[in-house]
Amino acid sequence: MKVQALERVGNRLRLLDQTVLPHQVVYKDLDDYREIIVSIKRLEVRGAPAIGIAAAYALAIGVQQDTSHQRDYPMDQLSALADEIRRARPTAVNLFWAIDRVMDRIRQAGELSKSSLVDMLWGEAEAIHEEDRRMCRQIGENGAALIADGDTLLTHCNTGALATGGIGTALGVIYVCRDQGKRIKVFADETRPLLQGARLTAWELMQEGIDVTVNCDNMAGTLLQQGRINHVIVGADRIAANGDTANKIGTYPLAVLARAHGVPFYVAAPSTTFDLSIATGKDIVIEERGGNEITEVFGTRVAPEGVNVFAPAFDVTPTELVSAYITDTGVRPGGRTD
Repeated sequence: MKVQALERVGNRLRLLDQTVLPHQVVYKDLDDYREIIVSIKRLEVRGAPAIGIAAAYALAIGVQQDTSHQRDYPMDQLSALADEIRRARPTAVNLFWAIDRVMDRIRQAGELSKSSLVDMLWGEAEAIHEEDRRMCRQIGENGAALIADGDTLLTHCNTGALATGGIGTALGVIYVCRDQGKRIKVFADETRPLLQGARLTAWELMQEGIDVTVNCDNMAGTLLQQGRINHVIVGADRIAANGDTANKIGTYPLAVLARAHGVPFYVAAPSTTFDLSIATGKDIVIEERGGNEITEVFGTRVAPEGVNVFAPAFDVTPTELVSAYITDTGVRPGGRTD
């Protein structure tokens, strides 16, 4: 892949600042866990799997940079650090999964010196990163079996190498199709309000030589009505036990449109995105973003001063609108039966 969202460089985390794409390609080397939290909040690093990986690295960096403890590191302080990182964003389950996995590993290890603790934290973060690479590849291979040569896909937001530790989830399917020699075309919803489709997906697919066309979100229905789309494929930030899926705002109406036009609607996500602790999508906390993301477009105001704003970052698609879930462990049927 020509694009890599984040990587370990020495004892720092290098990440691609996605807020300035596609106009600039800027990498940041971060050696302060608080900078990583800010990067997650500001969407410099984004996408559920990538957020989880960044959180794991932040935990290692946070302990490493604390010079107040030279020999030992108190477990209560480590827990406090983990909780601070958890609060970076509320919806993407991979953030909490990654932190909980690392903390469980530390508790199982028992008493550790600070140097051993730091080594274990870095090792676990790298393991999470590598596992995500493998899961993305498997998602791509499993999903590619559903796609025929010459198909056209519609996608929403960004779900590729920019959003994960590997080739991506929904876009990973497209990349594997490309590698198999299938001629695939992609329509990318612009994905308001922050235009992750227009800015990120289009840029990433162009880097990889994929035929991509950007459309406004409210043009998706016309594309489906005209019979130009064979499959809709999206990612996920959290999937409840019953299959209800939280993803970037605008996913739910796209699923409704896909069903209305008889087009398969696929959710591509690693097994780590399934949150079996919550029964349905009603239990998913939906992040509310700042109103300026709606009233301004990259610094230019487009709405009247003082207007009320509704700005959820995600919506929930009921399982009955999902044709199938494409995961690293296989393709699972959704609740949609047509």
